[in-house]
Amino acid sequence: MTYKTLLFEKRDEIGILKFNRPKQLNAINEEMMDEIDHFLENIPEEIRVLILTGEGRAFVAGADIEYLSKLSPLEARRFVRKGQELFFKIEGLPIPVIACVNGFALGGGLEIAMSCDFIYCSEDAKLGQPEVNLGIMPGFGGTQRLSRLAGKAIAKELCMTGRILDAKEAKELGIVNKVFPKESILGETIKVAEEIAKKGRVSLRAIKRAIDRGFDLDLRSGCYIEADNFALCFASPDAKEGLTAFLEKRTPQFKGKLI
Repeated sequence: MTYKTLLFEKRDEIGILKFNRPKQLNAINEEMMDEIDHFLENIPEEIRVLILTGEGRAFVAGADIEYLSKLSPLEARRFVRKGQELFFKIEGLPIPVIACVNGFALGGGLEIAMSCDFIYCSEDAKLGQPEVNLGIMPGFGGTQRLSRLAGKAIAKELCMTGRILDAKEAKELGIVNKVFPKESILGETIKVAEEIAKKGRVSLRAIKRAIDRGFDLDLRSGCYIEADNFALCFASPDAKEGLTAFLEKRTPQFKGKLI
């Protein structure tokens, strides 16, 4: 399928999906959501790690304001529920997903980034939930994911003031993992993606499941989830390959497939 709002590039086992409405700073509309959903349902099987980034000066600068201004309350609810389910789909992918924030990540843009497994951003990136300045509030999961990343008080402050963070402060608050120069952000993200892609598919999925599903539980319940996913790793030939390679002092060649 040829997309109007997305660009996709494959570099061996790394997939790079770019939001591609640069004149609108990659603002999210229904067409983009539909195309992202189609892409997520049809990710090439050989892709081991997916990078999300933006074309031009922005990652995603938020939802399309002109579109939002025409919605009734019921239409607004349908729109945000559609976005929420789409971002849950990103979050639930069995492969690692890295947000490469190359500029503005505001409103829905930050919400997309937070649905990824972790975030790298450029030094000039601007991140925030400024919806309150429009008389509305975050609707694609921003109040929930931001509070889980940075804590309730920080999330309330940022959502209530609409304050925009620079990359340095976003990293200090634990929203962003690493900050890179603008000219090297994508290259540095690809380097990490390539390193992750060398690992076993099953163990990567198991790690992601254990952390995501255990996060909101008590420690003992989370550890039960960890034990189940630990056992799942042994259903893949990668476990034997990795353990044997260690004993034989060689580099493992992981070839296991997702079950």
